[in-house]
Amino acid sequence: MKRLDQKICLITGAARGIGKAIAELFHQEGGIVIISDINDEEGKQVAKPLSNGAYQHLDVKHESEWQQVTNYILEKYGRLDVLVNNAGITGFLETSGPFDAENIDLASWQEVQAVNSTGVMLGCKYAIKAMKEKSGTIVNISSRSGIVGIPLAVAYAASKAAVRNHTKSVALYCAEKGYKIRCNSIHPAAIMTPMWDTMLGTGEMRIKMMKDVEAGIPMGHFGEPIDVAYSALFLANDESKYITGTELTIDGGILAGSQGKPSE
Repeated sequence: MKRLDQKICLITGAARGIGKAIAELFHQEGGIVIISDINDEEGKQVAKPLSNGAYQHLDVKHESEWQQVTNYILEKYGRLDVLVNNAGITGFLETSGPFDAENIDLASWQEVQAVNSTGVMLGCKYAIKAMKEKSGTIVNISSRSGIVGIPLAVAYAASKAAVRNHTKSVALYCAEKGYKIRCNSIHPAAIMTPMWDTMLGTGEMRIKMMKDVEAGIPMGHFGEPIDVAYSALFLANDESKYITGTELTIDGGILAGSQGKPSE
């Protein structure tokens, strides 16, 4: 039997990067995967080859859209087994900034918080409602930046710290209520995604920046989205049935040493 055999799985921000890798791996492991994103065309292309796949538009900062997607899943499948709250932004590409502690732009801060923190809160809220009569698992994608300070990305760091703490609160709430719902967070760092592709640029500068970043990674190289996907798979299935309220760091050893805070 596959590890997610016939489990109904909703993954946010699944049109590319880590979310896409999670969706494809969950499908390989027998999951019925609902891809969601705001990039509709890319999301539909990810869902298209998945035999049990479906796509739903979902802007995670809007509660009405969570209501619509949750209702769609319950009406079509009758339950939700797994939610992966993956959707997130740094703000560097989506807002005007700046993001340092002294000059942070309020509107940019609010947008990052709305997607990264409020989006996860809403996901957990509606997942609990959908799962509490049976059982379920919530996996929240946080970041290394939710554990250490990032002076030039204070909105992103604060939002990911909120995800880390909210995960623990949800886990304890569900346990106290007697709900069979587990909630854990994953903290990636230095994973080669489209976000990194944009920041690294091209040519000689890209090569230099990659070498500089990799010099601070104990394992010596960037990770891949599939590395995070395998961690999500572990937390989503019954192999982790006694794990809740904890965090799993996927960073090549960065947080084990002195390179927790990235350089400018």
